[in-house]
Amino acid sequence: MSCTRSFESRILDTSAGCYHSQSSAKEIRQAISDRRETLMQGYLQLLDEVLHDGIDRDDRTGVGTRSLFGRQMRFDLAEGFPLLTTKKLHIRSILHELLWFLRGETNIGYLKENKVSIWDEWADEAGDLGPVYGHQWRSWEGAGGETIDQIAWVENEIRTNPRSRRLVVSAWNVAEVPKMALPPCHLLFQFYVSGGRLSCQLYQRSADLFLGVPFNIASYAMLTSMMAHVTGLKPGEFVHTLGDVHLYSNHFEQAREQLSRTPRPLPNFHIKREVASVTDFQFDDFELTNYDPHPHIKAPVAV
Repeated sequence: MSCTRSFESRILDTSAGCYHSQSSAKEIRQAISDRRETLMQGYLQLLDEVLHDGIDRDDRTGVGTRSLFGRQMRFDLAEGFPLLTTKKLHIRSILHELLWFLRGETNIGYLKENKVSIWDEWADEAGDLGPVYGHQWRSWEGAGGETIDQIAWVENEIRTNPRSRRLVVSAWNVAEVPKMALPPCHLLFQFYVSGGRLSCQLYQRSADLFLGVPFNIASYAMLTSMMAHVTGLKPGEFVHTLGDVHLYSNHFEQAREQLSRTPRPLPNFHIKREVASVTDFQFDDFELTNYDPHPHIKAPVAV
């Protein structure tokens, strides 16, 4: 095996045995740590770009936004779990929301039981949201009246037909969008298997860059890791493709504060037990370690 690769490439494969003698273990650990700190730079650069180069627009909520159209971020999950460190995120809410989606639920009762309030503003008095994400993922209603469990289907396809270009789950059911309290913002995702790794690309039509997008990055990184775990693969990349990516006008100061902070090393996300299916996961199956973020930055939600 050739040992002429750059130091940057060598630190990515610690099993290769290609470290020069002068590269101490301390240097290697520092280089890996530096890469883990910069993994979220794509998000921070986009935050800066929208803040300084975005177009001011009116919007549905009446708050007003500054936005750009058509951007993409990439996160290699082998380099760390992409949870922002420039502000503290409530990982409990992110995980419970994902489990709620995977349960196929559309009433916020489960979320309220677990002290998660992120959907409260859109629910009706009974706690219902209409046929939103969970319903579409698990109980899509076909044209002939049949019910399609997209999550079960795509999990089986990854196992049995991993080279398929149809490993897609959609939450955008045109016929049911008018019945939804909030039409899906992150509306379609696709899996891709290569070299024993499972990658996922998400298309998000509407991207609240300060509040929503950090949750979405972490949630789909979790989903990719969970799906990889149950299909015998390793997590690959999470690719986040954004349509209308925007900052609300009452988030500008918060964005500036966040951009003034120095990123810290990313945490690790662990799955603690063997699980047969992605819909079988429970909250206690996960562990997040080494999360050392800057303090939370409060910002209002636009409804």
